[in-house]
Parts: sequence; structure tokens; C-alpha cells
Amino acid sequence: HHLAAKTGSDILKEGGNAIEAMIASAAMISVVYPHMNSMGGDNFWLISDENKNVYAIDSCGPAGNNANIEFYKNCGFSSIPSRGPLSALTVPGAVAGWKLAYDFSVKNLGGKIPISRLLYDAEQTAKEGIAVTNTLRNNLKSKLNQLKNVPGFKDVYLKNGKIPNVGDRLFCPKLSNTFSSLIKNGLNDFYSGEVLSNIISDLELFGSPLNSDDFKNYKATFVDPLELKIKDAKLFNLPPPTQGLASILILGVLDELSIDCKKDVELIHLIVEVTKAVFRIRDKHISDPRYMSVNVNDFIKKDFIKKLAKQINFERAAPWPSSSSGGDTVWLGATDSNGNTVSFIQSIYWEFGSGLILPKTGITMQNRGVSFSLDPKNNNYLLPGRKPFHTIQPALAHFDDGRIMSYGTMGGEGQPQTQATIFYRYNV
Repeated sequence: HHLAAKTGSDILKEGGNAIEAMIASAAMISVVYPHMNSMGGDNFWLISDENKNVYAIDSCGPAGNNANIEFYKNCGFSSIPSRGPLSALTVPGAVAGWKLAYDFSVKNLGGKIPISRLLYDAEQTAKEGIAVTNTLRNNLKSKLNQLKNVPGFKDVYLKNGKIPNVGDRLFCPKLSNTFSSLIKNGLNDFYSGEVLSNIISDLELFGSPLNSDDFKNYKATFVDPLELKIKDAKLFNLPPPTQGLASILILGVLDELSIDCKKDVELIHLIVEVTKAVFRIRDKHISDPRYMSVNVNDFIKKDFIKKLAKQINFERAAPWPSSSSGGDTVWLGATDSNGNTVSFIQSIYWEFGSGLILPKTGITMQNRGVSFSLDPKNNNYLLPGRKPFHTIQPALAHFDDGRIMSYGTMGGEGQPQTQATIFYRYNV
């Protein structure tokens, strides 16, 4: 959305660094692109500083302590509901990600722009109203039957009981007040203060399994990024529970094959076939890393990549793996004048997430927990405190000639394929 891009650009013009610009843009996108984004979602970061050190932030919230297989079975479900309060079972990590990145910016990048400035545009825009876009209206039309009875949804999105037209304004005073509280009390207020009290009050009222301890005990963390050296570049992505392995492994196999695809159909066939092979690995192994029986780095060793490359059929399409994860998101990138670069992704999973919009705060809760299974034999079965599998992952590349490429995309399962195509077209 152009307003999110403008907000980040304005922060850079005011002397802010790439992280500060990203926080401002991330806050703004949660207001102006509400069907794909919210403070009630998660985010992941790759940060390349001016010395080309790369840092990764995992700000994915886990399932609540009361969220377990028995809870849903006793409610009569064979799978986790995709919409409504019972689909809001994971702690939103987004604001914790902003906080950890902000603290890193102050300590390591000389960040000086206060949180009050970084959240100001989002606060004011929520209060003054956002213009309904064509994509928002189309998503309302296609998803309304799923969401119209979810608490809070109609109050925000319908005008006189009808879907608003493109250009109509939607006002979000409660969301603006939430930004005001974060400006006044600090970002930790989301997890331990006034904002948390309002969040928990609504979640308890509507029957979500999340409780205040789930929020108070949550912290975003720095993690070791996945790294892979290929011809002319070093690739970076996020480790599990994201599918970052899939994105980086596709490019590793393409590099091993060293195919010069001059025709679009050849390139697309190759990427799709490699994707199928990679997704079979992803679906079998990738989950919360604390519950994985394999080391993800074993899959990006040269010997394994060579073995995988030999399985690719250049003449025939293999069947598509059985998985089909939905979801959409927003990717954002920023680079400042000192060469600090950020690749960032933030999401509420499906369009409108759980659909649950908390009345006291205006926050839309994500439904990322839908990716859990209620089958104990499944690779991603639900456990309290377990992180859900994430389709979203930001990408970054350091080229041998000094260039830095920050890239990513929306699109659930499409993300690894799209990332590979973007990188391959840029680099070949």
C-alpha cells in the first residue's frame, strides 16, 4: 500500500535507519491493509547491517497453554476451526518483533527516532479513516459469509449492513486508541499493560483459549538464519517454523543444476519440479524446531543438494505434494543510506485472519494456529506452547560483487516459487 511505503520513506528522509522505517511501515500497513495485516499477527525479520552481518528475528507466537487437542475434541471438532474465537489460539508476535528490532536499532545502528514518531502515522490514519481499496472490497465480498457472524467483524467492515464501496472511508477509533497507548506506555504494553488487559478481557468474553500468562511469557527472539553459498551470492532465510528452508533449497538445487533457461516455460517447469521435491521434505520435517527430529542445516549441505538435484525430471511433471496451505501476507523491504537493509514479512495468515476483531482494541486476531493438526501422528500436531508452521519468510542475498538484495512476496505456498523466480530472473 502506497501509504505504508510513504511512511517508511518519510522516516528515512528524517534521518531514520532501515529498521525504524520498517517499524513505521509495519504499523501503517496494519491499518491501511487490514484484510492482510494486524498487530494481532506475527512477523519475521532479516537485518543486514552496514558491515554485512546478518541477523534474524523470529516473532512468531506459540499456542496458548489452554490450547490442546483435548480442548478442541471436547468442543466437538475434528480440526481447528478456521474462523472465529477458537481459531485465535496463538499469541500475536508482531509488536514483540517491532520492540526487539527497535532495541537492536538503538543499541547497534544508532537509532534515534522515538516510538511516538514511528507509530504516529498509523495512529492518525486509524483515527481519520482509511479509504476502502478494490482488494479490500473484493475480499469482503468473497469472505463475508464466513465472517459476518464473527464478533466485531460487521461493526468494523459493514456500513448500514452492507459492504462499503471503493473509496468509502472506514474509521478505526479503537485501533487508533491502541496505538496511542503503545506510544504512551511503550510497546511492551501489548504484553503486560493496559493494552493487554483490554485484549484479554475480550478474548475471555468470546471464548479464545489464550490467556494473560500466554502474552506475559512471550518474547520475540534472535535466531540463526539459514545460509547457503551459491554461485555469485550467499542466500539467507528464516529457519523453522517457517518454510524458509523450501525457498533457500529451491535456489540451491537450481544452482546445482546450472541450467541456462532461455525460455519462460523451461524456467517455470524447472522451478515447479524442484518445488515439488523440496515441499515433500518440508511437509515431512518442518515444524517448531524444538520438536523436529532432524537438523534443518543438513538439508542445505552440498551432498544433499546434489542428491536432490538428480531426482528432477526435465521431461515429465511429477504429482503435486498433498499439502495445500493457504494464506496471504505482506512483505516489506528497506535500505538506508548507511547500507543497513531489512527484509521483513508480517501476516495474519488467511484474509482477515480469524475474523475476530476485539472491540476494546480494534485488533484483528490471526488464525495462524489453523496450521496445527488435531492428529497426534501429524508432524505439526497441536501442543500448548508450540509454535505453528509458517508459510511466511523473508529473503536476503549478499552478492559477491557487493550488492545486497532484499526480496520476498505474499502468497502462502507460492512464496518459495515466487522468491526463486524473482531471484533467478534478477541474477541470470
